[in-house]
Amino acid sequence: MRSFTNVEVIPNNVPVDLGPARLGVGWVAPGPPVSAEIIVMPTSGPDSYDVVVNLSETFPVGEEVWRFADVNFDNANQWQVTVRRVDADEPQDPPRGYVWDPARLNPYGRLGEEQLASVEAALGQDLPPRYRRWLARNNGASPAVEHHGAGLPFRLLPETPLLGVHPRHPAIDLVAAQELHRDRWLSREYLVIAVPSGGLLAVKVNHPYGDAVWFLPEDDRWAPTASAGAADREQRLVYLAQDISHFIGRMQPVPAAPSEKIAASDSTDLNWWEQP
Repeated sequence: MRSFTNVEVIPNNVPVDLGPARLGVGWVAPGPPVSAEIIVMPTSGPDSYDVVVNLSETFPVGEEVWRFADVNFDNANQWQVTVRRVDADEPQDPPRGYVWDPARLNPYGRLGEEQLASVEAALGQDLPPRYRRWLARNNGASPAVEHHGAGLPFRLLPETPLLGVHPRHPAIDLVAAQELHRDRWLSREYLVIAVPSGGLLAVKVNHPYGDAVWFLPEDDRWAPTASAGAADREQRLVYLAQDISHFIGRMQPVPAAPSEKIAASDSTDLNWWEQP
């Protein structure tokens, strides 16, 4: 028989077995306050239920009481929640994990179906579905400050935003960017969605890997020669994320460190980027 511990770490999308129940985590928001949806799946008896708790608060698991003890964010979409069984001698250590400082982007507005159809007509191709929904809600977005992502070889600046539909401003216009940047370097299998420092940001249009976000580094635009074809450059694309929202989840403001201590975080100006 398994010996159950008093502490468990729950990765996102991976439930753990506590004995009287299995626990999963639906979401975690960095707050403040840091909060999470805990899903309790009893081994026997009543149906599953969920509770929303703030960091350090307790919740029932059958006849036991457990605490949302800590959390570590790798990025906005990847995290590990620590829960601890509450006993009389439970240590009251403060949280030591890291909270994610989410991207602070300023959307340009919204686009209606007629505008989206007009863009697709001008492009001569359909937009990938998840990117299309994001574009409809935001019409591109400008970073409030310089942004970076851990391990990513580029930065997004207020002057190099995520592109939208701005025909009077070609430098930030999605349609104009394809002629200016995409058609010289890549095939129509990709759509350039930003021109950050260091290269091109693109979304895959069709399956397989439709909606995935890729990066073409500046050096690889010219390699092995300036006359190389799009197929060669596309072999050099760097995969970033499964879609635009997961890509945004990897970005955060500069000069903020990749993460900041939860226990020390008392800021009230953190904005949680809306997911689709």
